[in-house]
Amino acid sequence: MSEILTIPIPTKTEPSISWTEGSPILENRCPSGDLEKRWTRHKDSLRLVAPHNKRKLEVIVVGAGLAGASAAASLGELGYQVKVFVYHNSPRRAHSIAAQGGINAAKNYRNDGDSIWRLFYDTIKGGDFRARESNVYRLAEVSVKIIDHCVAQGIPFAREYGGYLDTRSFGGAQLMRTFYARGQTGQQLLLGAYAALQRQVELGNVKVFYNHELLDVVVDEGRARGVIVRNLITGEIHRVAGHAVVLATGGYGNAYYLSTNAKLSNATAIWRAHRRGAFFANPSFVQIHPTCIPQSGEYQSKLTLMSESLRNDGRVWVPRTPGDKRAPQSIPENERWYYLEEWYPSFGNLVPRDIASRAAKRVCDMGYGVGPTGRAVYLDFSDAIKRFGREVIYQRYGNLFEMYEEITGESPWETPMRIYPAVHYTMGGLWVDYNLMTNIPGLYAIGEANFSDHGANRLGASALMQGLADGYFILPYTIGDYLATQLFVKNSTDTAAFADAEKETRERIEKVLSTKGTRTVDEFHRELGKILWDSCGLARSASGLSEAFSKVRELRERFWQEVRVPGTGHEFNQNLEKALRVSDFFELGELMIVDAYHREESCGCHLREEYQTEEGEALRNDNEYAYVAAWEWAGEGKPPILHKEPLKFEFVKPTVRSYK
Repeated sequence: MSEILTIPIPTKTEPSISWTEGSPILENRCPSGDLEKRWTRHKDSLRLVAPHNKRKLEVIVVGAGLAGASAAASLGELGYQVKVFVYHNSPRRAHSIAAQGGINAAKNYRNDGDSIWRLFYDTIKGGDFRARESNVYRLAEVSVKIIDHCVAQGIPFAREYGGYLDTRSFGGAQLMRTFYARGQTGQQLLLGAYAALQRQVELGNVKVFYNHELLDVVVDEGRARGVIVRNLITGEIHRVAGHAVVLATGGYGNAYYLSTNAKLSNATAIWRAHRRGAFFANPSFVQIHPTCIPQSGEYQSKLTLMSESLRNDGRVWVPRTPGDKRAPQSIPENERWYYLEEWYPSFGNLVPRDIASRAAKRVCDMGYGVGPTGRAVYLDFSDAIKRFGREVIYQRYGNLFEMYEEITGESPWETPMRIYPAVHYTMGGLWVDYNLMTNIPGLYAIGEANFSDHGANRLGASALMQGLADGYFILPYTIGDYLATQLFVKNSTDTAAFADAEKETRERIEKVLSTKGTRTVDEFHRELGKILWDSCGLARSASGLSEAFSKVRELRERFWQEVRVPGTGHEFNQNLEKALRVSDFFELGELMIVDAYHREESCGCHLREEYQTEEGEALRNDNEYAYVAAWEWAGEGKPPILHKEPLKFEFVKPTVRSYK
């Protein structure tokens, strides 16, 4: 291991941002050869578990959103004994329901030139050439099966007049490959996965433990052996052993406090795994979604996403005169600036999310923003309503229109929506190999909890695709390769590793409760989120990141001195839940800043102000940063260790990313 790499900060602010260099290459287990044959050939090489042996093996699944529920249902169907832990009172409350717009699949029902290859290419390009080719092609390949599977489940996808499944466009593509169920696609898909899960519960193959939150992962002799969970109703701490552990706990966008994520969404599961040795990949790759209802005041605890599907028929514009405060209906057509259509004529309003988000920020910074704060742009449906009629638009987006009006008091039928970018999805997550296993044997991460498929920017409508691909069609194959080696392992919670993990969990809870300060958890979380948004959000710079790192470190120290968490650990205590999660966000926030600082390039949603074109577009550095940055926890107060997985592009040549 080399010496610590410390880049001096121009001010006297301490501490400095530093890290150490670890092993230069990670083994990703990606197959070689023809791209279109890799997944099939890889499946043929995996070890199998005989049916009579599967019922002897226990798998722990944490999280029951799309990825977790589909994985648990599939593993139960195969015959494994599955235990599912979810902090909700029902899997139907998982944040997957918030994915409104649709799910991509290369079915080419429109005969508009789509194919597995084109979906693969759009995803690689949309991610700014920072994803593995093998993983992305597999995702595109599996997407075709997902739609058939979901139709068989009874998912009510939208259909054309003749009965065929309907599709629409999404950002980053010039095709109509997105299947949808009005503005409720995530909810309908989750109901399908939930039904499949409940079938396995009824058959006795799956047990679901509601209102339980993971607080630690147990690693014994280098392998994942179980978890420590807390019953959120009674406060009881439990040890749970298994032959493998699957984390399907979503992303960490709530580190920013204000995001489109449900307020319960958090990073504790993957962060605790990281502290136990799992590498955390590309933590600064955070997606900023361009179509969110703008913040209206400090009182808000979250932001609301308006589906990207709205950009299908809505046109984005601002007044051509800076500071124009007229009502949008009063501004004539020749005084409206459809800036996306002018700047990116080939894709127009359907440029990828990172492009649209930066463009919205740019025009607002130039003084063209609208609304009370000037941090918003218009999303206008007047042309689409005239072209298709109100009934067609209602069938496509009716519930989204109703939601917008309920929140803002303004009708999108009468006046354009006001939108602005907000934190949405996280492309970073636990590092996994081609089998979706972390560097800790027996510990898997699926869905948004891993980093694997989206590079530096996720294409719209691909989150549902990845969650279901991982849960239904990938993990059920690959996990058997590991479980085949565990047939003679007897699960037990009576080990030193479990005892130590439980002891550390109880000490952490006691530490939080014993800090008798005067400030609430939300106060600290809000302050942390503002630091991250201002310095590690839409735009970043070396000086801003340096300052942010010091601020986060100082804020974290004050948290442990000044926070007040009422109640005890032996009862239902949501303040305690929040405090534990926010304490993890502090540590994760520092790593996000380190990762953003070390990557001296712009790519996808990661825009470093020092590295951009004259037109304000992201400027990559493929010679030095075409790799996955996988960070290892080195211990409390120690610089993280950077491991690199080089990205090899055999079939797609990285080029200047243009949507003009």
